[in-house]
Amino acid sequence: MKRLFDLCLAAGLAVFLLIPSLVIALLVRLTSPGPALYWSDRVGRDNAIFRMPKFRTMRIDTPAVATHLLGDPKSFLTPIGSFLRKTSLDELPQLWSILTGDMSFVGPRPALFNQHDLVELRTRCGVHRLPPGLTGWAQINGRDELPIPVKVEFDREYLERRSFLFDIRILKLTFIKVVRREGVTH
Repeated sequence: MKRLFDLCLAAGLAVFLLIPSLVIALLVRLTSPGPALYWSDRVGRDNAIFRMPKFRTMRIDTPAVATHLLGDPKSFLTPIGSFLRKTSLDELPQLWSILTGDMSFVGPRPALFNQHDLVELRTRCGVHRLPPGLTGWAQINGRDELPIPVKVEFDREYLERRSFLFDIRILKLTFIKVVRREGVTH
């Protein structure tokens, strides 16, 4: 049921958001050199690596590390990067990953390929068996602000509590957080 829900919602949103996505892609290209999309190697279900697209919000010379590990993340942002991140519009291309089955709407956020501490803790808790999500229980409980052990505890809690109704609750709370722009540090 979850996969069918993901497919139907992602396909509907992809059609509805096609024109806004093309406008965003054009704005990214016009405001900074490089491609509109950034394809990031991420850790998926069972720790398999997959390529996840996002609208590019950072300059093309930015090191491939988690944003919080950059000395001054704001210095790497493109002219519209901060806006795209605060509004979560940079996440729209992930509908592709949902359609291909690499991701779900709700699950633990996919770790970067080099976030070994996060991957190891999730594996110990069994969270690695879940498909990663566009949003998740940890996302609505702190997003970028959570230390890794706390994030993994929320991911473990999601693993134990997951259900269709819980996913709907998480999606609703995510929408509220995005509208309020809560939990985004850069």
